[in-house]
Amino acid sequence: MSKGNSTKITDELYRYMLDHNPPLDAVQRGLVARTYATFPEVASMQSAEEQGPLLAFLVRLTGARLIVEVGTFTGFSALSMAQALPADGRIIACDVSEEWTAYGREAWEEAGVADRIELRIAPALETLRAMPAEPHIDMAYVDADKESQISYWEELVPRLRPGGLIVTDNTLYHGTVLDESATGSAAGVRAFNDHVAADPRMDSVLLAISDGLTLSRKR
Repeated sequence: MSKGNSTKITDELYRYMLDHNPPLDAVQRGLVARTYATFPEVASMQSAEEQGPLLAFLVRLTGARLIVEVGTFTGFSALSMAQALPADGRIIACDVSEEWTAYGREAWEEAGVADRIELRIAPALETLRAMPAEPHIDMAYVDADKESQISYWEELVPRLRPGGLIVTDNTLYHGTVLDESATGSAAGVRAFNDHVAADPRMDSVLLAISDGLTLSRKR
């Protein structure tokens, strides 16, 4: 097996990459800083810096107008996607924490996109199952509890329009996906990756971006 290019992402090369991507604006940068300062023990739950511009790019590429986010945390990813939406676009953001998402609400207001984000504080499966059953979602971003990923997938795929996109974060899960005896979240990610790869409704690619990012397009 040949793995092709074996470029090592050093700190210097990572900085070079960020310097050649669209920069975070002041609101995004402030939200990232507040997240790390306020929640240092769980700040790694925030989407990586390079994922903000990537998500915005995908919103524009797909022409998305309705996005569903499963797992909002402090709101960086929702902010990045909302800024790329047209004025009449909307994100339904699913989370269970009023504390974490309060930081997102503040940033969304500051950026002038709060009217594009509908935050629903409830278990995400309840929110998804309450949505219309027919295909109507343009794009989804899934970055929540890993043991429920297959359940989220099975609620989202039927509601996704043909050509719509699901972006799933942490699909390499710190390398633990290689462990056949994995339990908990790692086992959930392993099962999810196998489920996605075998789903005939979708075309999917797993990319080595940050902690692993899977892009899935509905056929």
